Amino acid sequence: MASSTLDLPAWAHVGDKRAEHIQRVTALLNAWAAAMRLPPAEARAFVDAGVLHDALRDATEAELRRITGDNESPLGLLHGPAAAITLEKHGEQRTQLLDAVRYHTVGNAAWGTVGRALYMADFLEPGRKFSKQDRYFLALQVPNSFDAVFRQVVRMRLEWTVREGNQIFPETVALWNSLQ
Repeated sequence: MASSTLDLPAWAHVGDKRAEHIQRVTALLNAWAAAMRLPPAEARAFVDAGVLHDALRDATEAELRRITGDNESPLGLLHGPAAAITLEKHGEQRTQLLDAVRYHTVGNAAWGTVGRALYMADFLEPGRKFSKQDRYFLALQVPNSFDAVFRQVVRMRLEWTVREGNQIFPETVALWNSLQ
């Protein structure tokens, strides 16, 4: 573990830069949960999703492929599923949390509030260099316009993917279609 201020599990592989990202994501999720006056269990799931979503982001490719058994997916898509699998092996049973962590890079049409919140926080966290003012504004709107901001974040991420000529994954298409 790179940072003593994060409550990461012993199996996590997180360097200092990643730990800072996780702290920013978790701070947003914690603030949103408080502003939305979520019940304690759901607020805890928001924070846990933030802490755990990138717990294996700095693991080796060999380790991620060993954990997931996936030898075909792009490396950047493996850390979420690997973390969810590892969490399950350590007794985690909260389905919303597991799905949030598992699909946070590509999205999931069946997500509840935990997955949607993590997807937004991962994109809107203030350490990212692009569209700072727009993302700051959207982050402020989440507690009062959760669904509208979520739709806008999905749209922005899709637009960026298309503009950059990157692959659009089936889970992302299903997520977008579920918002129509």
